[in-house]
Amino acid sequence: MKKLGYILSSILFGMIMACLATPASAQATRTWVSGVGDDVNPCSRTAPCKTFAGAISKTAAGGEINCIDSGAYGAVTITKSMTISCPEVEAGVLHSATNGIVINAAATDVVVLRGLDINGAPPNAPGLNGIRFLAGAALHVEECLIHGSTGAAPNGNGIVFAPSGTSELYVHNSTIIRNNNGVRIQPTGSGVASVLIDNSRIDNNNLAGLKAEGTDNTGGSNTTIVNSSVSGNTNAGISILNPVGGPIIKIGADNVAVANNGVAGGLRAEGANATIRVSRSTISGNGLGTGIFSGGVISSYGNNQINGNTSDGPNPPIIPLK
Repeated sequence: MKKLGYILSSILFGMIMACLATPASAQATRTWVSGVGDDVNPCSRTAPCKTFAGAISKTAAGGEINCIDSGAYGAVTITKSMTISCPEVEAGVLHSATNGIVINAAATDVVVLRGLDINGAPPNAPGLNGIRFLAGAALHVEECLIHGSTGAAPNGNGIVFAPSGTSELYVHNSTIIRNNNGVRIQPTGSGVASVLIDNSRIDNNNLAGLKAEGTDNTGGSNTTIVNSSVSGNTNAGISILNPVGGPIIKIGADNVAVANNGVAGGLRAEGANATIRVSRSTISGNGLGTGIFSGGVISSYGNNQINGNTSDGPNPPIIPLK
C-alpha cells in the first residue's frame, strides 16, 4: 500500500507540475497586444499583452503579433522569424535614448514589420536608431513611419542595416523623416547587403537620405531604389562613402525624385568601387546636383532631368549607359 501511495503521489505531483509549466512555456502562432493589456496575460485575443517585448516570448518562431487597438507598444529585440503587423491602428514604438527595434536573428530568419510608427524623438533623450539590423536572412519594412532618431554618431539612423552575414532589406511604402540619416547601409566584417526600396519617402533628414558605407567591411552592398523620393535632406540625398580599399558598393536609382538636398549633393559617389546608376530620375534644387570624388562613379542612362541645382554636374563627367 505504501508503494502504491508513493506511485500515486508521484503521478499527481507530475500532473500538477505539468499544468503549472504549460501556461508559462506555451507559444502561440498568433498573439495580440492592446493599449489596455497586461504582459502577465497569455497574449490571446481575449487576454492581450501590453507590449511587443511582452508578447514576443509567447509568440512561436514564424508567428505573428497583431495590435487590437492603438497604443505605445515599446521597443523590442527580435531574435527569430516573425511578423509584427498593425496596419489598421496607431502602433507606436517610442524609443527615447535607445533603439526602437533590433533584429539579431539566425541566418535563415525572416522578419516583417508592418504598419508601425517608430518614434525616437525626445522628451527624455534622442532615440538611437529606429530599426537596427544586425543578423538574419531578410527584413521587410512595410507601411511604416520611422522618425526622430537623432542620437549621436554612429547612431541617429531611421534604419541602420549592418548585417554580419549575407542579408536582404526590403522597404516598401514607408516614410523615413527627421532622423540624422534616413537609411544607412553598412555591413560589418564580410557581411553582404542586398537592398530594395520602393514607393517610399526618405525626406528631411539631418544628414543623408540614403547612404551606403564601406568602412570596416569587405563584402559590399547593392541597393536599388525605385519610385521614391529622397529629398530635403540637409547634407546629401543618395550617397556612397567608401574608404581606400573598400568593397564594391552600388546604388541604382530609377524614377526617383532627388530634390532640395544640401551642398554634399543630390547624388554623391565618393571612393573607388563606389558606383551610382541613375535612370528616369529628377535631380533638381540641390546644392550640388551630382558629385564624384576620389574615384567614385555616377552612370546615367541618359533619360534623367539634372537641372536647377546650384551646380548641376561634376568634373569628371557622368558616364553614359545604354
